[in-house]
Amino acid sequence: MKNLDIQIQQLQRDKYHSRWAPKILTDIARLKAGEPLDYVIGWAPFLGCHIDLSARPLIPRPETEFWTEKFISDISHRATNKPFRVLDAFAGSGCVGIAILKHLPKSRVDFSDVDPNVLRSIKISARKNKIASARYSLIQSDVLKNIHETYDTIVANPPYIGTKKYVQSSVLKYEPHKALFGGRDGLRFIRALINTASQHLASDGILWMEYDPSQKKAIEKLFAARGYRDMQFHKDQYGRWRYVAAQKPVR
Repeated sequence: MKNLDIQIQQLQRDKYHSRWAPKILTDIARLKAGEPLDYVIGWAPFLGCHIDLSARPLIPRPETEFWTEKFISDISHRATNKPFRVLDAFAGSGCVGIAILKHLPKSRVDFSDVDPNVLRSIKISARKNKIASARYSLIQSDVLKNIHETYDTIVANPPYIGTKKYVQSSVLKYEPHKALFGGRDGLRFIRALINTASQHLASDGILWMEYDPSQKKAIEKLFAARGYRDMQFHKDQYGRWRYVAAQKPVR
């Protein structure tokens, strides 16, 4: 956890615009109790975007920001003027899809999540980042059950922590467990996503997905069993296997 004095400085700057307000004393008490700074502030920065956290979704992680930036760079270098359709599955805070909309003007993003509250929070983020409502849709869906469109890319940060993995006590206390845990081996939602994603990808569509470093071999087997092509596994900024891009199988 950051030094409390540094946290208070950031709180006063980002929530109170460097002014004094009596409510800051309540917020300082929340910080002292161990509540994450981003929840106390109410939003988090992500690739230059304002991500609303009023619904208390999973707080955006630096590792997710890292691969999202790589994704945006990859699409930017394709030099295409045609519209680019993206599904942000397990959207949570919507940080990935919001950043895509912000930095890729030709993109259109559908956000899907099982929790209607986080979908409302994503709408707030879109407004804060001046994203036109015509460029995105919000879909309540368990995995991809309510998805009926086809996309150039599906991006996903599914719950992937196994029940036996160590998780910080502050994360367990304050962050949503349904956004963290993916069953005993952490692969419950990853399996479901890999099994169904190809139905919603264009002919040359690609699935980008975050995972736990320990799951790399198991995920390779899951993709191979479904016939996905050109699987590319990548490490995060800390040198750990973290995300994969795999192309739709040929039928």
